[in-house]
Amino acid sequence: MTMENASEGIIVSVNLSNQKGTSKTPVSRIELNEKGIEGDAHAGDWHRQVSLMASEGIERFGKTRGRTFSWGDFAENITTRGIDLSSLAPLDRLISTSVELEVTQIGKKCHGGGCAIFQQVGECIMPREGIFCRVLRGGILKAGDTITLRRRTLHCRVITLSDRVFAGVYPDRSGPRACALLEAFCEQAGWQTRIESEVLPDDAERLTAALVTARDTGKHLVITTGGTGIGPRDITPEVVAHLADKEIPGIMEYIRLTTGTRKPNALLSRSVAAVLGKTLVYTLPGNENAVEEYLSEITKTLPHALYMINGLDMH
Repeated sequence: MTMENASEGIIVSVNLSNQKGTSKTPVSRIELNEKGIEGDAHAGDWHRQVSLMASEGIERFGKTRGRTFSWGDFAENITTRGIDLSSLAPLDRLISTSVELEVTQIGKKCHGGGCAIFQQVGECIMPREGIFCRVLRGGILKAGDTITLRRRTLHCRVITLSDRVFAGVYPDRSGPRACALLEAFCEQAGWQTRIESEVLPDDAERLTAALVTARDTGKHLVITTGGTGIGPRDITPEVVAHLADKEIPGIMEYIRLTTGTRKPNALLSRSVAAVLGKTLVYTLPGNENAVEEYLSEITKTLPHALYMINGLDMH
């Protein structure tokens, strides 16, 4: 997803520990590489190489507990000030002059008795306020460095396939409905989004060109509506299948079965889902109600699909 809307803060402390489940000790600087932070217990080939917490949250928690916590007490590698870490979402990025981190997880499961802070005060805020990242570009970080948050924007394209809508016989209803549902989902998920839309006739060459353009210009998500039936002009599934690098059959099979129990005609839909490069493509029926039914299921797995396609395995 594309980087947008930068905001800046500073690093107030960098911290290390050589064991997991313990507080970390402030140090003068840390060196990051593709594994994480050199000398830190959490470095490795996984998605939680580096942890961050906001100093504001630590201070706020300290006031409620009537005590002062040191930087690193909550096992955070990087303590920040001036950035609202609670607003972050996976795939956002934190960037300094030499280092680039990608957010991979918000919060974590509490270790309970295995956590030093939990043992001392009966509660730890890392599970709900901690931010975890992987290293995209290594380098040196130290207290006083500026760190910039760059939010990711999900770039989507909605394509309506209909000869009659394209000819102006009647207005497009399924495309605008898909756009509205995507906007609502992204707002709830905390994602910024940009959605483009267009209407095409049921023409294989024009749809092919539109999908190739979406793939090559880095669109993250394409939703098509229409052309998924068995009529003579229904060509959407064939076009997508021809371009697909990977198919995702399970989601559409599930939707057909669940809706088919109530609406047998839904079993005639040939909707497909696929990956084109790093673009997710879902083909939906042209009926406005069907668009809502399909997207209500697709959005349940959409975040994980986007993480996977970006090489982020959070199992």
